[in-house]
Amino acid sequence: MSRALGILLGFVADRLLGDPRRFHPVAGFGRTAARVEKHVYADTRPRGAAYAAVLVGSTTVLGLAIERLTRKHPILHTAATAAATWTVLGARSLEREAETMAALLEEKDVPAARDRLSHLCARDATNLEADDLARATVESIAENTSDACVAPLLWGGVLGVPGLLGYRAANTLDAMVGYRSPKYENFGWAAARLDDVLNLVPARVCAVLTGLAAGRPAEAVAVWRRDAPKHPSPNAGPVEAAFAGALGLTLGGTNNYGTYQEDRGMLGEGPAPAVVDIRRTAELARRVGMAAAGVAAGAAALVAAWAGARGGGRAAVLGKGKRWG
Repeated sequence: MSRALGILLGFVADRLLGDPRRFHPVAGFGRTAARVEKHVYADTRPRGAAYAAVLVGSTTVLGLAIERLTRKHPILHTAATAAATWTVLGARSLEREAETMAALLEEKDVPAARDRLSHLCARDATNLEADDLARATVESIAENTSDACVAPLLWGGVLGVPGLLGYRAANTLDAMVGYRSPKYENFGWAAARLDDVLNLVPARVCAVLTGLAAGRPAEAVAVWRRDAPKHPSPNAGPVEAAFAGALGLTLGGTNNYGTYQEDRGMLGEGPAPAVVDIRRTAELARRVGMAAAGVAAGAAALVAAWAGARGGGRAAVLGKGKRWG
């Protein structure tokens, strides 16, 4: 049960402390990945696949080593799991960015909000007005609630430290090279597809939890089922559609990313997001994160119970085969 306890402690640490201010391991991984990219980059899918495999694989192996070294020592295992969980979660930092954007827009400081949006997403904010910035913020909170909170918690619950570190490595690479641009169309393909696969289940769990946390499960599921296919992402679509249904808003539209534009479809039936909806969205994301922590701890307990039952069954079979003199 040390895994379940470690996940809960790591989640509490993220809520209380946010991301580490200095020497953030995820930032260090990003710098390492950038240096490796400079030496291995080529505009081909095989080269990008090798790049992703080496970086994600080595990080996952590190997690396996930590898991093996601590698994027979419950206190150390709990501490290692808690530290890894705190390291990979970004829920509190996401909430702080939402609060910052809300405050800037409430003060009608649109130029500062345009500059700040880059902390949440890669959209070109040059010509965005207050309501456009509010929509971008709400959609980024929704998508990142899955990527930065629900998904790492679930992978940690099922696989422990390797799941936590391996998922964060894959998601970080997707953020670095997985977006569509002339430079990364081929090189980033493998990182983007890996991230898609790893988020298939967590994104849908996030969508379900969103409806439950808002007290509007029927509305969230209805918009998800109807509108998610309009979104180009197989995982952001269900999450953003569920948030749209849960909040009674219409999300989506055409986004400008500088080098290209992307039609996200229209998700939901209510009004478009306004500045007042940013804090509502952040509060919903907070409740979703708390629910996800509970689900992840439950998953860890189930995995532990299954492993114990399997081990007990194996011991019983081996015992039957012994001959006692």
